[in-house]
Amino acid sequence: MRISFDVDETLVCREAAVPVEASVLPGFIHRRFGEPLRRGTGALMQELRQRGWSIWIYTSSGRTAFQIRRWLWLYGLRVDGVINEERHRRELSSRPFARLPSKYPPAFGIDLHVDDSEGVRMEGEEHGFKVVIIRPHDGDWTRKVLDAANLAHAI
Repeated sequence: MRISFDVDETLVCREAAVPVEASVLPGFIHRRFGEPLRRGTGALMQELRQRGWSIWIYTSSGRTAFQIRRWLWLYGLRVDGVINEERHRRELSSRPFARLPSKYPPAFGIDLHVDDSEGVRMEGEEHGFKVVIIRPHDGDWTRKVLDAANLAHAI
């Protein structure tokens, strides 16, 4: 099974009240190359891997796969795949959509996508893919993701 995570306002929450993970590298290196990572991400990804899930990033940002992999490496994390805006458009350009969705996880074999956007949730309903919505201030966001992963795996 594959699960993907959005970046902005999902894994990167810049609001001061949202707790963040500690970097494994010194602060001056981290500030130069990293962004804040929402607290709980490392443990969540470890739990998902133990359950046999493949971890992906699916973002509509212009960040390169290298930038995303380097950012997560600063936290001691790795992902199995990265879809950014460029890869998304390239893959979906030949598909017969009346209007190109902002995300389309089935094109990449992704079973569940984690995002903060209601628009992505609506696209999931329209195009038949599973989305779990989390908010920056969801205190138990990792439980919501694990519950959705359990449900997706059971189907």
